[in-house]
Formats: sequence, structure tokens, C-alpha cells
Amino acid sequence: MDGQINRRMGRQTDRQTDRWTDRQTDRQTDRQTDGQTDRQTDRQMDRQTDRQTDRQTGRQTDRQTDRQTDRQTDRQTDRQTNKRIDRSNLLSTNFTTTPDTA
Repeated sequence: MDGQINRRMGRQTDRQTDRWTDRQTDRQTDRQTDGQTDRQTDRQMDRQTDRQTDRQTGRQTDRQTDRQTDRQTDRQTDRQTNKRIDRSNLLSTNFTTTPDTA
């Protein structure tokens, strides 16, 4: 009789231990999985933020370049226009006839 009780209690203890171990393992696995997922999410978010920053920086650089190019083009156009105006002023000044006051 004692042997039977001991065996039953042993089985009960084993089952309890197995359940406890399983739960413990599950919790550990969950924690590792969560940790890994968090790290992965962080990496993806970092990459996305980097890409976004790159895009914004790129756009800003493009705008700045465009502004500088526009300014340069404007200055060049102004210079060319001024040269043309100066030439036409010179031509009109050089070829105007003064009335003969003789």
C-alpha cells in the first residue's frame, strides 16, 4: 500500500514539476521573443528614421542647390542684360548727330 501511495505521489510531483518547468520555459521563450521583436522593431524604426532624415536632408540640399543655381543664373542673366544695355547705349550715343551750328 505504501509503495502504491509513494508511486502516485511521485507521479503527481513529476507532473507538477513538468508543468512548472514548461511554464518557466514558456515565460523565458516569451521574454526572448519579445526582446528580439523589440530589437527588430527598433532596428526597422531606426532605418526608417534614417531614410526619412536622408530624404529630408536630400530635399533641403536640393532646395539649397536650386536657390544657389537660381541666384547664379539670375546674376549671369543680369550681367548679360546689362552688357547688352550698355552696348546699345554706347551705340545710340556714338551715332547721334549733333545739330550743325555753323
